[in-house]
Amino acid sequence: MMRTSMYFALAFAFTPMLQAFSADETQPVRMGCGMMTFDTVPGWGLGEDGKSVLGPTHGGVVIDSEGNIYTSANMGVFVFSPDGKVVRRFLGDAHSNIHDMEIRKEGDEEFIYGARNAAGEGIKFSAETGDIVLKLPFPEESGLKLKKFAPTAITVAPNGDIILSDGYASNHIFKFDKNGKYLMHFGTKGNDLKQFNTAHGMTIDTRYDPPRLLICDRNHQPKGRLLHYDLDGNFIEEVITGLGMPTSVSVQGDYVSVPDLHGRLVILDKSNTIMAVLGHNPDPKTRGSFNVPQDKWIEGIFSGTHGSYWDKDGNLYVQDWNVSGRLMKLVRVKE
Repeated sequence: MMRTSMYFALAFAFTPMLQAFSADETQPVRMGCGMMTFDTVPGWGLGEDGKSVLGPTHGGVVIDSEGNIYTSANMGVFVFSPDGKVVRRFLGDAHSNIHDMEIRKEGDEEFIYGARNAAGEGIKFSAETGDIVLKLPFPEESGLKLKKFAPTAITVAPNGDIILSDGYASNHIFKFDKNGKYLMHFGTKGNDLKQFNTAHGMTIDTRYDPPRLLICDRNHQPKGRLLHYDLDGNFIEEVITGLGMPTSVSVQGDYVSVPDLHGRLVILDKSNTIMAVLGHNPDPKTRGSFNVPQDKWIEGIFSGTHGSYWDKDGNLYVQDWNVSGRLMKLVRVKE
């Protein structure tokens, strides 16, 4: 508790120096502490007119082997170079409203797996062309009689099995083979130890051998938590609780970044101890809020933190759930 309070105090200490967002005038803001210290990059990813090119965002972030950054918005997927220029985009009904993404190299090609909550499906498409090569609708073979199917998270096991969480509906987590054949499901909705109350985000936790599922149980009461399950759907442990509303998880080496919808990003080490809190929003009127237009953005302060991803140099890209479409680059400060 003392450690967490210290991080919040650091965040508050920066607040008086912050200015309302203007890419031409805004200076970088330093956040975090110790080896997890970052500087913001004001105006990164904006168009030539200084405005967001994304439209409303409610999605995720991934990075390919060349360092290009993919983020999903309501209208589709945008691909940025590391310096913030749009290099391609996949727009339209087939790529709209991807709530979560995972990227994977298979042979000589990279593919993005997406969970589309509004469309009620998982998809797999080429990261280069956008061509969709696989769709995962609700598996009737499961025998479940669901009235709604709204996937919020997707990840891929080392053997190619695809795992899709129905986080906005039944809270079942479904497992398919690499060809989309239904294999099994696990989990139910509730607030017990082995139940999910919005299984919102998910990835393969490669910090462990064998790898595990790391699942964000966003609305579990009394506060959000992370859970470990094995890849066959067996409960292992409650990893950490008291995280507010954890939306997604991204692993690099021994570290995990966890966006919290309450307007902050938490970084955990391998022991799942909080190392740093980034972008903490002290304003109850704007934290956890979608309706913060670009002219009300504050550099270094997040509002509805939803997705994140590490690049090879340990920099972070963070997306807010936001009416104007917000994607931020945080550059790791070298010790």
